[in-house]
Amino acid sequence: MALESLKPYLDLTRLHFFFVWPLLFCSGLFLSFPRYGWFSWALVGKAAAIALLGFEAGFVLNDLVDSDVDSRDIEHSLTRYWRPFGTRPIPSGSVSRRQASTLFLCLVAATSALIFTLPYPNSVYVFVIMVYSYGMEYYYQVKKRDQAAPLAQLLGRTDFSLFPVAGYLCNGSPDTVALLYFLFFYPFAQAHLGANDIVDAVNDEARGLMTVPLLYGTRGTKNWILVFTALHVLGAALFARVHGLVAVIGIAVGLLLLSAANVLIHRGESPRDWLRALPLFHAAMLVYVASMIADYFF
Repeated sequence: MALESLKPYLDLTRLHFFFVWPLLFCSGLFLSFPRYGWFSWALVGKAAAIALLGFEAGFVLNDLVDSDVDSRDIEHSLTRYWRPFGTRPIPSGSVSRRQASTLFLCLVAATSALIFTLPYPNSVYVFVIMVYSYGMEYYYQVKKRDQAAPLAQLLGRTDFSLFPVAGYLCNGSPDTVALLYFLFFYPFAQAHLGANDIVDAVNDEARGLMTVPLLYGTRGTKNWILVFTALHVLGAALFARVHGLVAVIGIAVGLLLLSAANVLIHRGESPRDWLRALPLFHAAMLVYVASMIADYFF
C-alpha cells in the first residue's frame, strides 16, 4: 500500500535516474579541485545533495507548468522511458497540483539551505544559477506553445548546460574552465533535446507545442541533432585540453556513443527506432562525467 502511494511521486521525480544528476554536478566540482583545492568528501556529499534535490525540483516544476497539456498525450513510449511506472501523475489526478507545488517548494527550500552553507561567493554563484534555471525552465515550457523560431529550445537548454558549471562554482570561480564546460555541454543538451523531441513529435503535435519537429519536420530535426553533435565535437576538442588522460579517453568514448546515436536517428523511420538512440545519449553523458571524476584520482 505504501509503495502504491509512492509510485506517483517516483514518476513525478523520475527517481530511477536519481544517480545521474549528482554525478553530472560533481563532475564540475571535481574539475575545480586541481585548480582551487579544498577537496573534501563532506563538500562532495553536500554538492551531490544540492544536485539531487535541485534537479528533482526542476522535474516537478516541469510537470506543474505542463500539466494542462500533458493530458493530451496519445503515445506513451517516451513517458515509460522517463518515468519508472509510466504515468503522468498531475494530469491523472494521482498527485494534485497543490501537492506537487508543496513538494516543489520544499525541494527548493532544502536546496537553497544547502547552497547557503557553501562559502561566499560560491553560494551566490550557485543560487543565482538555480533561480535562473527555474525561471528558464518556465520560459521554455511556456514559450514553445507559441513560437515561429526555436527560441524556447535555444534559450531554454542553457539551464541544463549550466548545471555542471554550478557544480564547478561550488568550489571554483567563473573562469575559462567553467566557460569551456558550458561550451562543451550546451551543444550536447541541444542534440539531446532534439532526440527527445523527434521521439515525442506525435504528442507535441497533439499538445500544440512548437518543438523542433513541428518547426522543421523530421529531416530538419535529424539535421538539428547532427549539427549540434558536430558543435559538441568542437567543444570537446577545446574542453579536452583542460583534462588528463582518463577524462580525454572518456570524452572520446562518449563521442563514439553519440556518433552511434546519430546513425540510429538518421537511419530510423519511426519513434521506436529513434527511442533506441536515447540510451546512447545518456550513456555518453555518464561516461563523460564518470571519467572526469575518475581523472581527479588517476
